[in-house]
Amino acid sequence: MVSTARDISFKTNGLTREVSTSFGYSTSPTATFQSPPSSYGGAQLSRTTTGAFAKQLKPFATEDIKILLLENVNQTGRDILAKQGYQVDFVKSSLGEDELIEKIRDVHVIGIRSKTKLTARVLREAKNLIVIGCFCIGTNQVDLNYAAQHGIAVFNSPFSNSRSVAELVIGEIISLARQLGDRSNEMHKGTWNKVSSKCWEIRGKTLGIIGYGHIGSQLSVLAEAMGMSVIYYDTVNLMALGISKQVPSLEALLRGADFVTCHVPELPETKNLIGPEQFSQMKDGSYLLNASRGSVVDIPALIDAMRSGKIAGAALDVYPAEPGGNGDYFLNSLNPWAEGLRSLKNVILTPHIGGSTEEAQSAIGIEVSEALVRYVNEGTTLGAVNMPEVNLRSLTVEEPNHVRVVYIHHNVPGVLRKVNEILGDHNVDKQTTDSRGEVAYLMADISNVNTHEIKDLYESLESLSSRIMTRVLY
Repeated sequence: MVSTARDISFKTNGLTREVSTSFGYSTSPTATFQSPPSSYGGAQLSRTTTGAFAKQLKPFATEDIKILLLENVNQTGRDILAKQGYQVDFVKSSLGEDELIEKIRDVHVIGIRSKTKLTARVLREAKNLIVIGCFCIGTNQVDLNYAAQHGIAVFNSPFSNSRSVAELVIGEIISLARQLGDRSNEMHKGTWNKVSSKCWEIRGKTLGIIGYGHIGSQLSVLAEAMGMSVIYYDTVNLMALGISKQVPSLEALLRGADFVTCHVPELPETKNLIGPEQFSQMKDGSYLLNASRGSVVDIPALIDAMRSGKIAGAALDVYPAEPGGNGDYFLNSLNPWAEGLRSLKNVILTPHIGGSTEEAQSAIGIEVSEALVRYVNEGTTLGAVNMPEVNLRSLTVEEPNHVRVVYIHHNVPGVLRKVNEILGDHNVDKQTTDSRGEVAYLMADISNVNTHEIKDLYESLESLSSRIMTRVLY
């Protein structure tokens, strides 16, 4: 007789089970310019080592899992979460801080994209929150340290939209080289202006890529296929794809490239990475593209470089301040230089659409939603950006009296001894732990646990002074 996988919460009484069918996962990004090395795919999670069917675990009654999805998360992700039986509240736009606080109070899972800001003030009110899904690459919109210190895991999609961004940049390079934006605008106004002056083929030109991660490396391959030479700069040594070459400094890249494109994360050291000094180092008549983060380029300095003729064209997809929704917002009231930027010739301005393709959003929806399901159901943190990455093989239906303990705690001496004193009355089948800074994450599967013992087990762990969050899954 197959036993039913049950879950525990001392706030609810319902017991249910649901089997998830997807086990893919992504590696987590690093804090440097580069993305995870070698393979883009990551390993695959195996169901079990015995061939038995995996038993899916949930920490609450399914009908009580509350999920809030903001910013029009793709239907693929919503379907995966709804299939689990979770209560999914879907909102197309982002929310302001006060409204978000009201919505997040009783939510266990929240999914966002790039506009929603999960500050410490917001997270402080999210008493039930256990995990955040960023349906995008970036996580700078989340206070990652506060989330980790309160046992809230954060997942993202580090590479699912890489191809879409790379293709956009290729299109912009051609458009800038041929001044297509200006010619199109003129034709829309009824003006026929057939010119070839300062219009170029991109074949034989040099593309300089700042940040050779998932996007930068794909862009490198596409550019070479179109006859461009590629040089790149990164903070670490990375294997070159094709015949591209890594240069030793940012200055070397700027002096050698006809087109410069930025693909770096938002970090203190990347703020105004391209400013007056860097523009002076670029070739006369060169081009700048930025589809990474709005803080990377000093835009007033770019405007000056464009007006002086130093820079022949630019393409921007990201900005220091961006509206929370669609509308007539790209004005000086949002960014004081907006109207000056809009007045320039051969400047392509797009509203942060680098990853906005059907393919990318579908892949992101699947990747992040599956990570959320694994975390809620099994406690697996593989791919988390703010927690140690910990995983145990799945429990099976042949292990009916097993309990999985997840204990998130402060990384201080003596914790394992105290935890194992509590678990010691049971047979610990498997256990793993890892730490990341001040936070540690322990997972253990224990067997021969009677139902009436589970509450005592939970309360004993909750009473430890090192405790950040305790989850008991069965």
